[in-house]
Parts: sequence; structure tokens; C-alpha cells
Amino acid sequence: MTRSMGGYMCVKFAVTFAVLICLTHPTRLSAQMVGATVSGTVVDPSGGVVPGVKIVIKNASTGSVANALTNGVGVFDAPNLPPGTYELTASAAGFATLVRSRITLTVGQELVLNLSLEVGNTNQQIEVTTEAPTVDLANATVGGLINETTVEALPLNGRSWSDLAILAPGVHTVGNQPAINGTDRTKRGMGLELSISGGRPQQNNYLLDGVNINNYTNAGPGSLLGGNLGTDAVGEFSVLTTNYSAEYGRTSGGVISAITKSGTNQFHGSVYEFLRNASLDAANYIDDINGNPKPPFRRNQFGASAGGPIRKDKTFVFGDYEGIRQNLAGC
Repeated sequence: MTRSMGGYMCVKFAVTFAVLICLTHPTRLSAQMVGATVSGTVVDPSGGVVPGVKIVIKNASTGSVANALTNGVGVFDAPNLPPGTYELTASAAGFATLVRSRITLTVGQELVLNLSLEVGNTNQQIEVTTEAPTVDLANATVGGLINETTVEALPLNGRSWSDLAILAPGVHTVGNQPAINGTDRTKRGMGLELSISGGRPQQNNYLLDGVNINNYTNAGPGSLLGGNLGTDAVGEFSVLTTNYSAEYGRTSGGVISAITKSGTNQFHGSVYEFLRNASLDAANYIDDINGNPKPPFRRNQFGASAGGPIRKDKTFVFGDYEGIRQNLAGC
């Protein structure tokens, strides 16, 4: 009994000590499935690697900066960068400073960007404005990206952002999905059932800012109306179909990874109202030929979003509210 109690006290002390260490020495958590990564090799005009090169990567929208340094073989790595547009600066003694702009990073992207420095003074600047290469040199992942323009511009019946996943190659909807009010629907998930690369809908993994949002049956998330609100809050999302790396895990199907918008140095926002009702809908074929009235239907989706700086280049805020009211009773 004494030995068991002593072991318990040792375990308790170890856990307490570990918690205190975590609280007093915070570390940067890795979330490669959300943040993008920029890596590459820096060489001189002769092709030799250049160690000790200072790499500064600056976000054009928020002003946030990530720093990296090339190692002994001239390789640098900058992980966990939020999606956006960046400017990269590379500087080292004896070389002209290299500036590359228009670097666009997307959710979960692994960009390989090799750099070549010219001999000169660090006060000299060589600017490269061509876009970064789009060929993926870091992995063999197959999938597609649904960017912010697509999310905002394409019409969505019900405004469920996850429905746009069908735009990616290899993604199909399940034809025999039960009706939203069917007894079997909750067992199969309230969201749209998707088959990715021939897999079952329950084999997919849905991530929002790196957090799993599958429902309790491991199916696609969805409200009682069958959709996912918050279209104005979603910046972009990727659909990984095959050959993704082990860091995603939890699934043998596809991975749908979305990231929410954030505030920037510029104030921005939106106010919206979407209306659909029986008066605006066309009658279906059966009702039309039989002269039956159209069934009652009224749906209102409304909300607002706003974001901006609290402290320029340091702290930002973004919020979104969306409400939905649907009436099928005709009263």
C-alpha cells in the first residue's frame, strides 16, 4: 500500500511539474495542416551554398514577420505561415540583398523556393517580382484548392461552404443520401455526403483551423438544415484526395481543411441578406401539370462580418454572424 501510494505521488508530481514547465516555457505549436511552409536552398553565383543567410518573410496584409536562417548547407525553413501574400528578403555579408514579392501562400502549402544571391553590398537590392513557382516540389499530394474568390462569388443554395468541395477533382456527392428529415439521416451525418477518391463518406476528415469537426458518426458536419453556415468567415480550404502526408491522420479518405479569415491592417466587412421563397421558385413538373399550388417555402439568411487592426502589425480582430430562418408551414 505504501509503495503504491508512493508511486501515485511520483506520478502526480511529474504531471504537475510538466504542466508548470509548459505554462512557464511556452513553445510554438506545429500546425502544418493549416499554416503554409516556405523552404529552399540559397546559393551564390557559382552554385555553392551560402550558410548564415538571414531570411525575413513579411505578410503584406498584417505586417507580421517570420525569420529564418540558412544552415550549414544553405537550407532555410519557415513553417506555420498563415495563408496570404508575402514578401521575402534574403541578406548576407558580401552579397546584394534579394527581395522577392508576390509570394502567395495557401492553406497547408509547402512551397520550395530556391534563391540565388549576387555578389555585392547589402545596401544594394535586387527585386524579383515574378510569381513563385506553382509546381509542388515538396510532396506528391493530390487535391484542389477552393480559394476565397470562389467561396465568395459562386452561388450556394443554403450557403454551405463545404458544398464547394465537389469542385475538386475526384470528389462526388452520394446519390442515395436520405432526406434531411429522414430517420437514417442522423446516423449518416447531417452534412452533404461526399465520396472522395471512391471512399465512403464516413472516411473523410473535416478540419477547421486544424481542429477536427466531424460529427459523432465521423461523418460530414452539418446543421439540422443540412449545411454549414459561416461562408463569409471562411477564407479558403483545400481538398486533399490522395497521397497526403501522415501528419493529417485520422482518415483513410479525403481531407477537407478550411481556415477562417482574420483581421488585417485595413478595416473590412460585409452585410448580407439572402432571400428564397415560393413566390420566386418555379413549380416542379408534377405540381405544374396537375395544377397544384407550389408548397409553401420561405428562407432568410442574413448576417454581417467585420475585421480590422487593434494594434497595427501586431493584433487583429475578425468576427462573423450569420442567422437563418426557414418556414415550410406557410404561416
